[in-house]
Amino acid sequence: MRALNVLAAADTVAAEDTRNTAHLLKHYSISASRLLALHQHNERAAAEKVIKLLAQGKSVALVTDAGTPAVSDPGALLVQAVRAAGHRVIPVPGANAALAALSAGGLPAPHFLFYGFLPNKAAARRRELETLVELPYTLVFYEAPHRILECVADLQYVFDGERQIVFARELTKLFESIHSCKLDEALDWLNADANNQRGEFVLLVSGAPERKEGLDDEAERILGVLLRDMPLKQAVQLAVQITGAGKNELYQRALELKSKTEE
Repeated sequence: MRALNVLAAADTVAAEDTRNTAHLLKHYSISASRLLALHQHNERAAAEKVIKLLAQGKSVALVTDAGTPAVSDPGALLVQAVRAAGHRVIPVPGANAALAALSAGGLPAPHFLFYGFLPNKAAARRRELETLVELPYTLVFYEAPHRILECVADLQYVFDGERQIVFARELTKLFESIHSCKLDEALDWLNADANNQRGEFVLLVSGAPERKEGLDDEAERILGVLLRDMPLKQAVQLAVQITGAGKNELYQRALELKSKTEE
């Protein structure tokens, strides 16, 4: 009700897609004549218009199509510019897909990392995932339907298949569904029914399990063998994939082993 009151009282409504927002306003009998387009392609220019309106004493409400403004949606540049110009920004909380998924996903970890959208290209996506692989937090990603298969394939490539993944699809919409499985079963589930690949996704991936301090004997042996035949960095990268041990731990031990052989 607060959000509807704000929309009704605002002098201008800045919207990611004015057509979608016009339908919303019409449904609640709010005039749509005060709409201003503000999206990822025109945000800086639109921000200047908003600041001029605020300077004239007008009020502006910001909405995005299916999420919270400035959270993997347009709005951050506008908020920054408006605050820099000395105007007040007032949040109007509403439904958020990441938090909704976490509340219904059933992963018990007390901490999470919200990443949002991963890079579109496979190589960049895998590189980014590599930086997250050792984090002990539940990882929260957004993904579009046309990339979901590629994204999950890369998750399987980088992460341990025993980790849990939760697919929270079309949250708060007509075809909402939430499915949990092991990561190595995820592609099978997606391919079992074409409907499983439709809609906007929140992906929750369980964090890295706690590791015992120190390398076990097998990881130590493998690292030693690899160091005899390849450069240190490459040996460590391959040892991470083979053993599942922590990259930092393997790297530190590799330095120690190299140092001993050079003495």
